Amino acid sequence: MIDIRGWVPGVGAIASYKASWLPRDLVAGIVLTTLLVPQGMAYAELAGLPAITGLYTSILCLLAYAVFGPSRILVLGPDSSLGPMIATVLVGALGAGAEPGEAVALASTLGLLVGILLVLSGVAKLGFLADLLSHPTQLGYLNGLALTILLGQLPKLFGFSVEGDGLVAETRAFVEGLADGKTVPAALAIGVFGLAVILALRQWAPKVPGVLMAVVLSIPAVAIFGLQERGVDLVGALPQGFPPFTVPSFSVSDLGILAGGALTGFPAAAPIPLGTWPPVGGRQPAG
Repeated sequence: MIDIRGWVPGVGAIASYKASWLPRDLVAGIVLTTLLVPQGMAYAELAGLPAITGLYTSILCLLAYAVFGPSRILVLGPDSSLGPMIATVLVGALGAGAEPGEAVALASTLGLLVGILLVLSGVAKLGFLADLLSHPTQLGYLNGLALTILLGQLPKLFGFSVEGDGLVAETRAFVEGLADGKTVPAALAIGVFGLAVILALRQWAPKVPGVLMAVVLSIPAVAIFGLQERGVDLVGALPQGFPPFTVPSFSVSDLGILAGGALTGFPAAAPIPLGTWPPVGGRQPAG
């Protein structure tokens, strides 16, 4: 007889759940939600997608992992390292300045391809491949992504946007924008203020969520100082409710780019060791 808890660990977690855990779980859920809202929206824009898609994916992925995830202690949420990789795939398929609907459809297809690869890799027990990646290689990968994200977001910090094919071209365009006087002082001020709040709280009050405080303080600052009239771009009104569940559409000509992006990105997207399948409910799988 097949133990369903091995494939759906959430069933076992609910069966063994204690009512005394609920108050602390509610507090933890509220705190993490307030952090994931700005984080999910920011990472969606980092990937070249509308901000609202970050909220959709954060909600649905967390619910899915609560049911199918094997670990009760794993922290799950949007990941900044995947943002530039998704953006690269979208630009390669659609070019710069694509319509949001087309970008969302291709990103959805890319996510499905990555999910299929993860399932196949888990069934085939290919987790041992992760042991072949040396520590210096992983450090180089993470440092390269950090540099790419930093240089890619600098123009937004200064209040303008740039277009460039690659890191060098974007850096050159950013320097030229500074030289041409494109900096928006109000945007730079609110950005530096947010960074200062995050760094200060990390140093002197590490238990206080700096990202959340920066967002909470920035909201009234926009209204009080009229930053929108001073050139600061706002997210604006977001759609209410969830979009209809549909199968994403894509052209056959884009399949090669999407498949290449999925092969590149699925190791970084793996939340559990790929060699342990099916997972064991309620326990952290062995590597």
